[in-house]
Amino acid sequence: MAKPIIALIYDFDKTLCTKNMQEYEFIPDKMGMAPGDFWAAAGKLAADNKMDGILAYMYLMVEMARDKKVRVSRQDFVRLGENMEFYPGVGQWFGKINNFGSWAGVVVEHYIISSGLKEIIEGCSIFGHFSEVFASEFLYDEYDRPSWPKNAVNYTTKTQFLFRISKNVLDLSHDDGVNEHVPENARRISFANMIYIGDGLTDVPCMRLVKKEGGHSIAVYEERRQVEHLLRDERVNYILPADYGEDWPLYKRVCDIIGTRAEIERLKGERI
Repeated sequence: MAKPIIALIYDFDKTLCTKNMQEYEFIPDKMGMAPGDFWAAAGKLAADNKMDGILAYMYLMVEMARDKKVRVSRQDFVRLGENMEFYPGVGQWFGKINNFGSWAGVVVEHYIISSGLKEIIEGCSIFGHFSEVFASEFLYDEYDRPSWPKNAVNYTTKTQFLFRISKNVLDLSHDDGVNEHVPENARRISFANMIYIGDGLTDVPCMRLVKKEGGHSIAVYEERRQVEHLLRDERVNYILPADYGEDWPLYKRVCDIIGTRAEIERLKGERI
């Protein structure tokens, strides 16, 4: 019998890396501006045009680069991922969690659902640990220049990817499978076997859905006061410091959850 699968699903910006991915190099170095000014401009563009905020920042990245005569290709975006800074312990996290899962008798898979750019994530040192990355992405022309948004992931559309992971419909061009009714016990990964890790309000729809359906949601923080309301309002199960080291509460809590789910799956198997 195949081992049960536990899915760890992460936001990216300020969950695994310490700030928005565009702020490491693209905004300050390529565009020569303060991050706050860029996001203010993106917010104004969205407000003035009643525009989705993710599409606004994607448009602004391309238009500002064009105005400043800065080349942006897919590979240029990928290279931006090389210099990201991650929270303590992230580099070793995946191997240690996988090993614990194996010891507990389950398979652990890791997924990203992010409003950031998939191209930048592809260039980072931890990209190879993920079974799939769902993030905003450009379509490119024959000269490798961004020509149109291929995918825009905002805080409400994030939830569709939880169903894609659950039902194993990972190809974005396949919509029918996402909407088909599949009983929870017939899905590749049940919601109860999901752990969602995020950092704030943009993750709330995913956090609430996973928690409501029997899984576990965790908000990580640098400053506790930033996420206390999520616990108070029962939108998450736990709030924990953004340190992924094995001596810190996040690692211990996730291992506890994996161990509990592994035991539940073992007992379910014995009843069959």
